[in-house]
Amino acid sequence: MKKSLGAKVLAFPTPAWAVGTYDKDGKPNAMLAAWAGLCCSKPPCVSVSLRAATYSHAAIVERQAFTVNVPSEAQVKVADYLGIASGRNVDKLAKAGLTTTASELVDAPIINEFPMVLECKLVHTAELGLHTQFVGEILDVKVAEEALNERGELDTDKLRPVVFGPGTRHYYGVGDVLGKAFSIGKDIG
Repeated sequence: MKKSLGAKVLAFPTPAWAVGTYDKDGKPNAMLAAWAGLCCSKPPCVSVSLRAATYSHAAIVERQAFTVNVPSEAQVKVADYLGIASGRNVDKLAKAGLTTTASELVDAPIINEFPMVLECKLVHTAELGLHTQFVGEILDVKVAEEALNERGELDTDKLRPVVFGPGTRHYYGVGDVLGKAFSIGKDIG
């Protein structure tokens, strides 16, 4: 028997993504966001949901763009800091020892030290209550070579992304490979 826990945000896991933006003065900023995920395959899109009170919210609205920078397990402490401090009060990228490069495709920064980035142009905004959901079309995905397999494809075991558990409020690594998707269940039918 399952026990009811009520209406809560307990979908697990959620990504731990550093959303990169430029503020109104062109200063790069990033905030760690977990209310996020893939939302469309054609065109390829992601969504991130931010509270209007965040510094990044206004930057996305103004610049109509953002990047999704994926930290590795080794960068979890720095990533967490990006979710604690506000770019309104401190240059948190500099304080965290992170550098940025301007995206050539969208008006947003790329965090150089994180192994993966999705460059997104804003295509849809939805007010959902406490959060605004921003849908960004992915114009390009860039991945550090050390996170690619021998065929040049993203290798999750090498990327070692961070995920967030909303119920426990802990960060986790991605576990063992369980099987090939759209394959391991074929013998049931």
